[in-house]
Amino acid sequence: MRPVLSRRLTGFGTTIFTEITRLANQHGAVNLGQGFPDFDGPEFVKEAAIRAIREGQGQYARMAGIPPLAAALAAKYRRDWALDYDADAEITVTSGATEAIWCAIQGLVDVGDEVVIFEPYYDSYKASILNAGGIPRAVTLHRPAAAGGRWHFDPAALRAAVNERTRVILINTPHNPTGKVFTREELSLVAELALHRDLVVVSDEVYEHLVYDGQHVSIASLPGMRERTVVISSLGKTFSLTGWKIGWACAPPPLTAAVRAAHQFVTFATATPLQHGAVAAIEAARAYYDELLAGYRARLEQLAGGLEAAGLEVYRPEGTYFIAAGIERFGRDDVAFVKHLVEHVGIAAIPPSVFYDHPAFGRDWVRFAFCKRESTIAAALERLPRLLQGS
Repeated sequence: MRPVLSRRLTGFGTTIFTEITRLANQHGAVNLGQGFPDFDGPEFVKEAAIRAIREGQGQYARMAGIPPLAAALAAKYRRDWALDYDADAEITVTSGATEAIWCAIQGLVDVGDEVVIFEPYYDSYKASILNAGGIPRAVTLHRPAAAGGRWHFDPAALRAAVNERTRVILINTPHNPTGKVFTREELSLVAELALHRDLVVVSDEVYEHLVYDGQHVSIASLPGMRERTVVISSLGKTFSLTGWKIGWACAPPPLTAAVRAAHQFVTFATATPLQHGAVAAIEAARAYYDELLAGYRARLEQLAGGLEAAGLEVYRPEGTYFIAAGIERFGRDDVAFVKHLVEHVGIAAIPPSVFYDHPAFGRDWVRFAFCKRESTIAAALERLPRLLQGS
């Protein structure tokens, strides 16, 4: 029998998140690998979704999203980032940000087009590009020279990656897995190239409200960029409801048409009652965001302190809910280190080399998630001394 898996998907295998979670479950490890909270989202959001179910909101939603959610998102972008989007013509609700990314790439990239991405990258980026027939071109984010430094890229490398075949620059800020927040100056360079080469920017901003050092800037807010940017975000990270899979894409009408052309044949519509719950979330008072950030700051310091005590070199993130930690002193590459960490220490983390086109840049550090209860982090830290014992 000939192979049944299409060539488009051959080589991707199972995602590293699935593999590490399976390994963690097998060994009873505390899972600081996969980036989902082990605590629940806010009651007022859940109650809004439950109310929608009880009120009979169980049929297909409008393809682009229910009007109340589109209106709430338009108000949010005006309030938070001074970006003005038309609720009906420029906002599309998707089944998570991952779907929005996929649809944006399928709608914008033709066979042979090149897409510039920054490595390490969220693994769906490359899959989206290759399945559109595009060619990914990676620009490396380099580790800080020492704790307290910043992840950075070489501007010359970015300029060299852009050529006459480039169609899209895909950015992610705040950045998973490094925790980097792109500065206005860095974004201005991306904007300069996009304007000069007539490119589209797809901007993944799902961690927009989780910034501890610096300030989140949406590239769409820079001069000339609103008309050539697809801004993508989601409910899951900010409201600890990753399983709801509520995402969205904001873009001018021509780019929105490209997103919707794919979206209509992927999920068509996203779960109706959960969209009603999302309205309550998006309309949350400022105090919710302040409390969320304060809670994550505390978890960040709790985990960072424990990792440092165990001899790891910690790069405190500027944003997201991930910590990058150097592991050179332990004499293993990232994959071997994580395997040892799960099997002999009882903690799961993510080896980042799988997120690189140039894996050598990811072999001397690992990623830990601190989107967990403080008791979960404490349980992990209780096991961490086993790492120093070499057991």
